[in-house]
Amino acid sequence: MARDSFWTILGVFLRLGLTSFGGPIAHLGYFREEFVVRRKWLEEAVYADLVALCQFLPGPASSQVGLSIGLSRGGLPGAFAAWLGFTLPSAIALVLFAYGVEALGTAAGATWLQGLKIVAVAVVAQAVWGMARSLCPDRDRATLAVAGTLMVIAIPGAVGQIAAIVMGGLAGWLWLGAGETKEASDLPIAISRGLAKACLAAFFLLLAGLPLLAALTDSQAVALVDAFYRAGSLVFGGGHVVLPLLEASVVAPGWLSQDDFLAGYGAAQAVPGPLFTFSAYLGAMLGPAPTGVAGAVLALLAIFVPSFLLVFGTLPYWAALRTYPAAQAVLRGVNAAVVGLLLAALYDPVWTSAITSPADFALAITAFLLLVFWRVPPWLVVILSALAAGLAPLAAAAIG
Repeated sequence: MARDSFWTILGVFLRLGLTSFGGPIAHLGYFREEFVVRRKWLEEAVYADLVALCQFLPGPASSQVGLSIGLSRGGLPGAFAAWLGFTLPSAIALVLFAYGVEALGTAAGATWLQGLKIVAVAVVAQAVWGMARSLCPDRDRATLAVAGTLMVIAIPGAVGQIAAIVMGGLAGWLWLGAGETKEASDLPIAISRGLAKACLAAFFLLLAGLPLLAALTDSQAVALVDAFYRAGSLVFGGGHVVLPLLEASVVAPGWLSQDDFLAGYGAAQAVPGPLFTFSAYLGAMLGPAPTGVAGAVLALLAIFVPSFLLVFGTLPYWAALRTYPAAQAVLRGVNAAVVGLLLAALYDPVWTSAITSPADFALAITAFLLLVFWRVPPWLVVILSALAAGLAPLAAAAIG
């Protein structure tokens, strides 16, 4: 497989970081379109396997998928380039907002934000459409996908997602073992087993050691790193799931007011990229020093370090495991369950939070048409949808 430079990977992910609105599930749709369909950096099955692995790991799943792709294309520098490009735009925007650039919040008002939420419906629908055709081509796997959807709906949250993946893997092992065994697609991982073990050891050492260090030193900087490291280490599902833990970590001890916390949360909905960059806003706004840019950098790094350690620590073992026939049967079931997870997410929260009127539905199916059949680039569909939603009230007023 061809290797790409740090700057090539940075450029690709920077564009995604500037245009990937809609939250973690939508990000997976953007990634699939960019790396599976357009650039062909990954085969569909490899991408689905990565998504399944990252759903198992705590932390931001879409960012971990991006790290894995960057790692496979450019080694450790490629992984850092992928993270930097995807994370930097929203982190900078939220730090600026923390410094009082109120225009950033008003420029992304309710109508524009509604357009971004609607285009997320089309992006996720496109991902479900494409992945279902490839990963659920028969009734057995289609049944597993629907079963996964029903399980996630019945058991909301990360528990249901993990249960659906486990169910899919078990069913694949018991039910799909007689399927055709193929040579596993290659995903080069430039990490040795020794480094992987060191990363896993560091993950657990920091998780256990940072609270002790914070208590012994009484350092606000260490306490900040500890709070955000725990948030990145213990939250399954990523995205919005991390918000209650962050609120308990920064509002309860009096580091930040509830109003300021909610203001930053609102701004985080209006920027592209991972929601975990909300940590940059919080770090910049915290009352005790370090604050400002220093606090933002510390909080941002602390919440993402667990993702680096977990991805680097698990990928070498995952890459070897998936070559065995039994593991491939398990992965066929897991991949079908992942399609079910995406289908459930398409309904709730993506559809339920975005489609509230016939006009919203009309814009969503138009965006889906542009993405799937006209092959319009996702970033352009994002812009067109935001413009359409933003101008709709003006057009209605003019007609009225």
